[in-house]
Amino acid sequence: MANKRVDEPTGTETVGHEWDGIEELDTPLPRWWLWTFYLTIVFAIGYVIAYPAWPMIDRATAGVLGWSSRGDLAEDMSAAEMARSDVREQLARIPIERLPEDSALMQQAVAGGAAAFRVNCVQCHGSGAAGSQELGYPNLNDDDWLWGGDLKAIEYTLVHGIRQAGDDETRTSVMPPFEGAFDSAQLDALTDHVLALSGKAEPNAAGAQIYADNCAACHGVRGEGDRAQGAPRLNDAIWLRGSSREAIKRQVLQPRMGMMPKWEGRLDPVTIKMLAAYVHSLGGGEDFLEVAENPEVEVDEQP
Repeated sequence: MANKRVDEPTGTETVGHEWDGIEELDTPLPRWWLWTFYLTIVFAIGYVIAYPAWPMIDRATAGVLGWSSRGDLAEDMSAAEMARSDVREQLARIPIERLPEDSALMQQAVAGGAAAFRVNCVQCHGSGAAGSQELGYPNLNDDDWLWGGDLKAIEYTLVHGIRQAGDDETRTSVMPPFEGAFDSAQLDALTDHVLALSGKAEPNAAGAQIYADNCAACHGVRGEGDRAQGAPRLNDAIWLRGSSREAIKRQVLQPRMGMMPKWEGRLDPVTIKMLAAYVHSLGGGEDFLEVAENPEVEVDEQP
């Protein structure tokens, strides 16, 4: 204290310390800074009184306003749940084939179905619903459907599954193995004819006769398929198990048939309805009335 003096050039008192001839000025803080600092203290005291602040053993001080971020989140979630409940109630009441009549509700169903698809379906069908030919998971973006691609048909498939043990109403189709039924030349001829149905090979008269005797009853004379039996089309360019000669021969000799679990009991009816709406919206969905009135419209490809 005894070393304090006033610095002549600035007129400011020093703090009384000196280091190698260097002295420190005791410059006062700006008033605006001091008042800001005092205001922050007042604000902090007010915040502690008004809002949760001091942690305790099993909770924090509640504050006189009773507000908390958890409470705010709970209110937002409750409001969102009420909005969803209203949509779900509407979806529960409307028959799925009439869902496209309400564009706003259909949009809500597709959005909800997209979320359900990401949780329950991407493991097999992929995040883009493109499936996997190698594993036998169908592409849901195209317009080939084994049992139908309208909303009601898709919903039925989701509810009962495909080859689901224990469900008498599950989608089921069986292709018998033809291993040992044909010699090498006959198998080649049949393969030629199957490829010719979709324009991938030249017609083969011998193969056509073998096809007529063994395959036409299910797949149709022209390879148009039969939804009633779950027999896929053979005269288009979409193949679940591959369209190479080797893939066709393998499927003739040792058919591979897919399986999908039924979602009834795992998902509630409204979620299943939303899933059907989402799958229908991917690009290959069919119009219910058009398909019902025109049974000649035949498509395939679901597992």
